[in-house]
Amino acid sequence: MPKYRMLIAYDGSRFGGWQVQPNAISIQGLIQEALSTILRTPISIIGSGRTDAGVHAKGQCAHFESEKPIDTRRVCYSLNSLLPPDIRVFSLEPTSDDFHAQYRATGKIYHYHLLLDTVPDPFQRMYAFHVLHRVDLTALTLGARHLLGTHDFSSFANEASQGAAAKNAVRTLQRLDIVPETGGIRIELEADGFLYKMVRNIVGTLLDVGAGKISPDTISNILQEKDRRAAGKTAPPHGLFLMQVHYR
Repeated sequence: MPKYRMLIAYDGSRFGGWQVQPNAISIQGLIQEALSTILRTPISIIGSGRTDAGVHAKGQCAHFESEKPIDTRRVCYSLNSLLPPDIRVFSLEPTSDDFHAQYRATGKIYHYHLLLDTVPDPFQRMYAFHVLHRVDLTALTLGARHLLGTHDFSSFANEASQGAAAKNAVRTLQRLDIVPETGGIRIELEADGFLYKMVRNIVGTLLDVGAGKISPDTISNILQEKDRRAAGKTAPPHGLFLMQVHYR
């Protein structure tokens, strides 16, 4: 059966997240509905992973199977005609039979945007979290270094007792960069995988370091606790972007 791979971007502001759910509009659900309309048969798509309500993506990947070959250019054009303007399919192409958007992924890159100006740019309010307190960027950077490498990230995972975290909460965080940008900073994280709300929990804890509530060295202790209660609050979703999914 022919299999196809999609590169998708979306503004998650008004959606209940990527995953189909009974009581909210989802990105996955809208794309499936549009595809099913175009191909005149029920279509299910599988994404690289779920993003929460309010989280955005510039590089989500998904795949689906079709009973017969399709004209990818025509279908991609039709998809973007049917989808709302805050969801776009950048590319649609045939892929190998053994490709799987979730299970074949070898890593992901997320960006989290923070506004640090006293008076924030109102045009960034939907896509960056405005931090009301002073942030010590030196302390925040020192704290971030303790997260690099291979660790059990249970302390930074919601629902650590179920799902992927329950099976194996060990992940390798290959990169955590603090990048200056207009009005604030961007935290870039790259890992072989992320647990549920792991990025937002890391950002919330680093903000505690930046605020002087905890020392940078405390991050190591939080990792060793393997207890979500040891880490900081979850940063809000609207500053988070899934930027890229890596495959072999």
